[in-house]
Parts: sequence; structure tokens; C-alpha cells
Amino acid sequence: MLIREAAAEDWPRIWPFWHRIVSAGETYAWDPGTSEEAARVLWTNPAKQVYVVEDETGAIVASAYLTPNYGGTAARIANAGFMVDPAHTGRGIGRLLAEHVLTAAKAHGYRGMVFNAVVETNPAVALWLSLGFTILGTVPDAFEHPRHGLVGLHIMYRAL
Repeated sequence: MLIREAAAEDWPRIWPFWHRIVSAGETYAWDPGTSEEAARVLWTNPAKQVYVVEDETGAIVASAYLTPNYGGTAARIANAGFMVDPAHTGRGIGRLLAEHVLTAAKAHGYRGMVFNAVVETNPAVALWLSLGFTILGTVPDAFEHPRHGLVGLHIMYRAL
């Protein structure tokens, strides 16, 4: 697996799994009907460092972004987003990408990372906990899950 910074021409290979994940409405608090143009702005705007994972065939199987969570004197707390193509889950790609992004965040001078809205039923919660994140709190019944009904959103943090 190769992890590298994304290039503009990678978006058409990110969009299909980005759309599949967001339109499912199970793990991201973004509008499931987000257009491709709006999605590109959300995922790849200039404030974000975007990464992709290529498998042995050169296919892009995951992507992540790294960005400041706050501005000004709190800009050294990072935020990140992660997506693994559902056709490629269960292969350790998410963990590999997460470890890469955490290392990059520290190298860029971030002191910590916060996730603002992790759906409590998201299987990635176990990954984040195993990587040293803690749940600071949960906003109850904040997310309308298509299968589980109203579920909470975790706020998670890890020092770097």
C-alpha cells in the first residue's frame, strides 16, 4: 500500500466511495444528497492536506484529510476525516491511514486531534479507541441513523 498526498486528478477516483459512504447516511453528519461539486469542496478545500491510499494495482482505496479544527491561538489542534472504500474494508487500510495521518499531524506541529462528530454506532469508534483517542462526551440522539434511529455523536480527542 502506498500512502501519498492527493493530487487534483485523484478526485474522480475518491468520489465514488465518498458518495457511497455519505449517501448511506450511517457514518458522516453530512447531507446524504451532497453533490459531487460540494463534496469536492468539503473534502479537498485548500485548508486541508488530503491523502490517498493506493493498493498494489494503483487503485485508490481510501482517503483522509488533515486540517486545523480551530483557528487563531487554538490552530494547533487538528481535525481529520477518513474514508475507506467499502469494497476494501477489513484489510487494515483504515488503521494504516490513521497512523500515517497522526504521524503527519505531529510532524506539522499539531498538539492534539479532535473529532467533533463520530457516530456512536460507527465501527471506527473501536479503531479510534485503540489508537489512544478518548470519548470526551456524547451528544445524545444527535444523529438520525437510517437503521438504528436516533444515536449519539461522540466528541473524541487524542494528544499528539
